[in-house]
Amino acid sequence: MDPKRLLGLLNKVKEKKLSPQKALEHLKTLPFEDLGFARVDLHRHLRKGFPEVIFGQGKEVEQIVKIAQKIKKSGSVVLGTRIEKEVYQKLKFHFPDAEYFPQAKIFILKPKRKRDLKLKGYVLVISAGTSDIPVAEEAALTCEVMGNRVERLYDVGVAGIHRFLAHLDKLKKAKVIIVVAGMEGALPSVVGGLVDKPVIAVPTSIGYGASFGGVAPLLAMLNSCASGVVVVNIDNGFGAGCAASLINQL
Repeated sequence: MDPKRLLGLLNKVKEKKLSPQKALEHLKTLPFEDLGFARVDLHRHLRKGFPEVIFGQGKEVEQIVKIAQKIKKSGSVVLGTRIEKEVYQKLKFHFPDAEYFPQAKIFILKPKRKRDLKLKGYVLVISAGTSDIPVAEEAALTCEVMGNRVERLYDVGVAGIHRFLAHLDKLKKAKVIIVVAGMEGALPSVVGGLVDKPVIAVPTSIGYGASFGGVAPLLAMLNSCASGVVVVNIDNGFGAGCAASLINQL
């Protein structure tokens, strides 16, 4: 449940505009709701500041619809990741107001009330190559839907480092930096050696055979000699976006 919605409910009880019994009815399913195939964590927004996110891969369309309906009913934003285009074509009949970003495979259904966050800092999302942009966009859109200002800097990998060096001003102004790279995964180390802020490295599965589907850049990032670099799982733009949002909102 959205914290502001819960606070409004409690204020109505305080002002005697709502009976405690009616308020109890609203709160009965607050911790979670069992749908049989999923236990929707309706309490997560209160604990974490953002509701449960739907991981679309492996789920049936009807399952995604029912989970999304529960989250929407609670007053929270609905965010779905790994939503394929053909799945969205079916989802949009149930949620015509939803936004879909095919490159990132992200589905967003926002409540009518907008989030009011006044953050000075922004998150900078960098991709080493154009092929890494889908994962970078997953990270960037996750940050944005969580209420952060985001700047993007794409296709500035180490094969042409002058492209990256031309934008050092963006690095200096950012509060948190997400660096997405495949192949040998060298760019996060370069960034980490130039800034005094957290760098979240995201290895991607992009690369030829010896990159082993992202294992090579993952190991390179974990072995970075630059201080302040932390690493998430392969292709996990969502995880990087969540971590960056938590840091930016401290």
